[in-house]
Amino acid sequence: MTAYKLLLLPGDGIGPEVMAQVKTVIGALAETGLATFETETDLVGGSSIDAHGVPLTDAALARADAADAVLLGAVGGPKWSGVAYDIRPEAGLLRLRKDLGLFANLRPAICYPALADASALKRELVEGLDIMIVRELTGGVYFGEPKEITTLPDGTKRAVDTQVYTTGEIERIAHVAFDLARKRSGRVASAEKHNVMKSGVLWKEVVTQVHAEHYSDLALEHVLADNCAMQLVRRPKQYDVLVTDNLFGDVLSDVAAMLTGSLGMLPSASLGAVDDKGSRKALYEPVHGSAPDIAGQDLANPLAMIGSLAMALRYSFGLGEAADLLDGAITDALAAGARTKDIAGEGVNPLGTAGMGEAVVAALRSRVR
Repeated sequence: MTAYKLLLLPGDGIGPEVMAQVKTVIGALAETGLATFETETDLVGGSSIDAHGVPLTDAALARADAADAVLLGAVGGPKWSGVAYDIRPEAGLLRLRKDLGLFANLRPAICYPALADASALKRELVEGLDIMIVRELTGGVYFGEPKEITTLPDGTKRAVDTQVYTTGEIERIAHVAFDLARKRSGRVASAEKHNVMKSGVLWKEVVTQVHAEHYSDLALEHVLADNCAMQLVRRPKQYDVLVTDNLFGDVLSDVAAMLTGSLGMLPSASLGAVDDKGSRKALYEPVHGSAPDIAGQDLANPLAMIGSLAMALRYSFGLGEAADLLDGAITDALAAGARTKDIAGEGVNPLGTAGMGEAVVAALRSRVR
């Protein structure tokens, strides 16, 4: 059996705790004959700042570049709020995305049947929800230049962040969205702000052209990003694949996350371009943050981290059957009543982080038998 190379970057806060459960699942995958991994572990974010003075070392980046895939826990926290902007914990994550060319961020928003009542919305609005948000990840306002704060002649300050997109950047993320839609329901919604932003005008124009030239058999609709946020709360199941830029994708994916009951439930994949050998750089991480207020207390929900491993099985290693089994094990564990505190509800005795990981592993072994 091929041994795939995984780089584990636990990071900060609850990152090491949820990553520990991924290691448990990796062990179970090997024991059941589903997949074998060679793993390395390195630092990113605040933990790297503490050890090396920077949020990501050149050596860690080189390990990420050499790995078949990277799993990352979480970065940041108030401990590092006073460091210089250029070496803040999040800069390590941004460097990984930029230097590895991870331009396509896939964020599924799935409402598991057992958690329909945990959503902030009524059951009928979210039951059966399955949205894939495709977020452009290496362009837009987070990377555009100039990005600066300057002092004006009168002593006041002006801050500038620049929203920049090129035709090529929009084309490649549009292709990712349409290719995914072809394997799903054949529907794509593209969100931007063409009514007030020139980058939105170009975004709509390019997505429309890509659709007309390559995917005319699929359905495409355009929606203003602010209206899209409203529609996600009003009638979320109208969307299947939703493609958008870096900033709006950041916001809309967090809105969609809360439809599912908890940020602790949602994984993500950040993918690069396919190379001549048919492989691509990839980083997988939960949508949730470092949650320093509960770090070290065995309270964190590890399902988003475990789900990120399932996405790695599917998108980096072509192990669709193993991914289906792991996703099914999460469903089975929830159906059997396994809950961490964030999704427990009233009158339910929650499991800890390790307990939830063990519940998923037990369910996985049951499915493989």
